[in-house]
Amino acid sequence: MAATTDVATPTQYVSKIGRIPIRFLNPQQPEGRWPAKGFAGEVIPFSATIFREGHDQIGGALLLTDPAGSTTRYPLHPGAPGTDSWHTDAQVTSAGAWSYVIEAFTDDWATWLHNAEIKMRAGIDVEVMAAMGLELLARLASSTRKASVRSVVATATASLSDTSLSPADRIAAVENTALAEAIAASPLVSLVTQSERIPLRVERPRAGLGSWYEFFPRSEGAKQRKDGSWVSGTFRTAAKRLPAVADMGFDVVYLPPIHPIGRSFRKGPNNTLVAGPHDPGSPWAIGSADGGHDAVHPELGTVKDFGYFLAQAKKSGIEVAIDLALQCSPDHPWVTEHPEWFTTLPDGSIAYAENPPKKYQDIYPINFDNDYEGLRQEILRIVKYWIGVGVTIFRVDNPHTKPLDFWEWLLHEVAVDRPDVVFFAEAFTRPAMMQSLAAVGFQQSYTYFTWRNTKVELEEYLHEVSKVTSATFRPNFFVNTPDILTEYLQFGGRPAYKVRAAIAATASPSWGVYSGYELFENVARPGAEENIDNEKFEFKPRDYAAAEATGDSLAPYLRRLNEIRAQHPALRQLRNLDVHWSDDDSMLVYSKYLPARFTGTDTADGIIVIANVDPHSVRETTVHLDTTRFGIPLGEEFTVTDLVTQSTYTWGGDNYVRLDAFTEPVHILSVEYSKGS
Repeated sequence: MAATTDVATPTQYVSKIGRIPIRFLNPQQPEGRWPAKGFAGEVIPFSATIFREGHDQIGGALLLTDPAGSTTRYPLHPGAPGTDSWHTDAQVTSAGAWSYVIEAFTDDWATWLHNAEIKMRAGIDVEVMAAMGLELLARLASSTRKASVRSVVATATASLSDTSLSPADRIAAVENTALAEAIAASPLVSLVTQSERIPLRVERPRAGLGSWYEFFPRSEGAKQRKDGSWVSGTFRTAAKRLPAVADMGFDVVYLPPIHPIGRSFRKGPNNTLVAGPHDPGSPWAIGSADGGHDAVHPELGTVKDFGYFLAQAKKSGIEVAIDLALQCSPDHPWVTEHPEWFTTLPDGSIAYAENPPKKYQDIYPINFDNDYEGLRQEILRIVKYWIGVGVTIFRVDNPHTKPLDFWEWLLHEVAVDRPDVVFFAEAFTRPAMMQSLAAVGFQQSYTYFTWRNTKVELEEYLHEVSKVTSATFRPNFFVNTPDILTEYLQFGGRPAYKVRAAIAATASPSWGVYSGYELFENVARPGAEENIDNEKFEFKPRDYAAAEATGDSLAPYLRRLNEIRAQHPALRQLRNLDVHWSDDDSMLVYSKYLPARFTGTDTADGIIVIANVDPHSVRETTVHLDTTRFGIPLGEEFTVTDLVTQSTYTWGGDNYVRLDAFTEPVHILSVEYSKGS
């Protein structure tokens, strides 16, 4: 008997590319670890690179599936010649788990028609080409029951078959609108190839859209005694500020930490190391004998009083964001109950926070590496506690100083039960960390916008956040913070304040101001990029009404900016921003456009913004526009109306502009265009 030999069967290779290659799908995260993001109502540009061998014509489609499992098909359109890019825009209308597939195919009819038009008119292979066309028409006829379509096909078939006609007339008979529409409805395609399915996480509108206003509740209603000491404002006195905030058009109020403040190493005015007996200290030095992160400062009131504040905000159409600052005063209960949650130095002391050259002796940072599980469960408990009280937005302090995998876990755990909760990252740090915080789930982030002030800087940054990183990273263009008073604002006067607010409000769907901005508080503490007499360390009552009554307030301008945002849906989108050109190195130009099919009306919405970013001068220039970016053919005239001054102009592709920094340094122009006008 002959011996037998086991023969290994070769492993069958599975192709990673389809019959028609589909590559570089967008939007998606680079490694595919987490879903790309959108918010309900957002118009998202979808794109892919599609190509094949040879010269056959190809086409593509987006298959977009909503959370209910319903799939809508959108034709893809070719991009610039030679790039093999295909794209379309689609609006995601509800929150939930969406997904999409890109489909590619050979367009049999377009391929045949292209070849037939060349060959038959040249008298080459006339009958062969006609026979191929007749086969395609027979396919079309068999794919429909519509009498109107069958009639169109029959007419085309008869003409293409008629050898008594010239080849040119035979091919001309199939070049008609009715047949093209029939084929568009029932495409004649082959080699259909689909990409992998790409997840898309769509969140509620507030995740990507909002006008934010920050204020310290302790300053609202604070009163000074005769001896110079202060009585703190409360949640109930702070609630009186809410109608005025709502009147300016802001729909989110952000409160710095509302918890008890430690006494040990409490900072005094202007960050001095020694505090007086009545100095309130920094709210970020969290924790005292009165409690920690799940308590409120007794001087502000009780949790019930905070609930009253939330209810009053809701009546004004405002959501409230509170600060999630994962750090402690030396007096925090955690210090004695869980010393393992901190870093102990060789001398036995606990390390305080530093951001050289800044030192925060009143704050202990937490250390996740000693008791990771215990610490993260405690933080989850705290977050769920405040959600139970009624908080739906957390502004997270310094998330870049905590482990990224912790945030990935926490945000996932919260989203399982409460996908409506929004986390806003205060992460002024390196790009990799900022982008990664967004990737693992943060809905919004502070940005570098604060330090982008020249035309070139702004052009580059606006392009980056709207086109390069927008699949994941959602910017919130805060114009100032208690910690940030840039030189541009220190020395630019009223024009600088208007310019920064106008760009922030029109370039990003989410933007914000810290209270005092409307009063032009621009005096810095010597040697620091922050206001003198900083509100972080002392009470700061303000008379907003008096300033507005005398014309010394920016509140009317902020109100108008928010009105414009409410009236123009193009400004409530991120990814539709396009930078244009001017001949002046201080005149920034960009547009936003939303086609009529996405505005909910019969009218498209186009906005052009031109900002003189030099707050010290009058600038004159020629602005050069690619009008196709806001729906107008090149060479056509159109009308623009300045939404601040109500002035109206007739414009084209190249336009003279003069902007006086001392009157109105920014044009916010609404585009009005009727075809044929």
